[in-house]
Amino acid sequence: MSRPNAMTIDVEDYFQVSAFAPYIRREDWAHLPCRIERNMETILSLLDHHQAHATFFTLGWIAERYPGLVHSILAGGHELASHGYDHYRASEQSPDEFRTDIRHSKQLLEDLGGQRVRGYRAPSFSIGSRNLWALDILHEEGYDYSSSIYPIQHDHYGMPDCPRFRFHPRGHTGILEIPPTTAKLAGRHLPAAGGGYFRLMPYPLSRWLLQRINRVEGESCMFYFHPWEIDPHQPRPAGVNLKSQFRHYVNLARMKGKISALLRDFHWDRVDRVFLRESHG
Repeated sequence: MSRPNAMTIDVEDYFQVSAFAPYIRREDWAHLPCRIERNMETILSLLDHHQAHATFFTLGWIAERYPGLVHSILAGGHELASHGYDHYRASEQSPDEFRTDIRHSKQLLEDLGGQRVRGYRAPSFSIGSRNLWALDILHEEGYDYSSSIYPIQHDHYGMPDCPRFRFHPRGHTGILEIPPTTAKLAGRHLPAAGGGYFRLMPYPLSRWLLQRINRVEGESCMFYFHPWEIDPHQPRPAGVNLKSQFRHYVNLARMKGKISALLRDFHWDRVDRVFLRESHG
């Protein structure tokens, strides 16, 4: 059988994206048209059709308002994990604020799902060299793994000098960090794991990069996307700058087909089953 890879979905709606924060107030979120239920239904159906399983890093804000989504995730045999409560970047929180956030979201998801939550992903991959203390707090609060450090150079996030594959940033007694997958070409780390990069790149190139990591480097991949990325008809906030518009809207209409191809061409499973079994013996 081919090497298993981890498929992950960051469960947030279009108006919660960090790039839109200057244009959409948090206090207005509850009054905006929500698209998360229909998009999640599409994603869960796709996974079921391809007999694939995934990990859903879910915002507490979403889970609280749409508890049926939590039940649907678990009923499909998928892993429920935390994306924090309301998409505040870890890099913009104090240690006390971060602890309160991740404790609250973990408890909320566990109460709704009736299962222990083991994983966390920081909004916008907002853990890096300046706030590695966040990993200690995650460990203290009972999380087993994080997927919050992106080993690339980016204007909003990234830690390009960190390891490309899973590692223990705080020593082997600390939390396991599993970065989104990158390919190393010409001495640089290139994103190969989803998001806007996946929407922008031709699918054959993305497939080649992931196959290369599986076959040549012998590593499993960590892929991610968001429910709003398969929704070309989502409402468009006014006043968003051109750079953010391009990043958010590029090739949305093609995304569902590309995800289907990805599910067909690779073996996908939950993060805990792909990465934690081997790590913990």
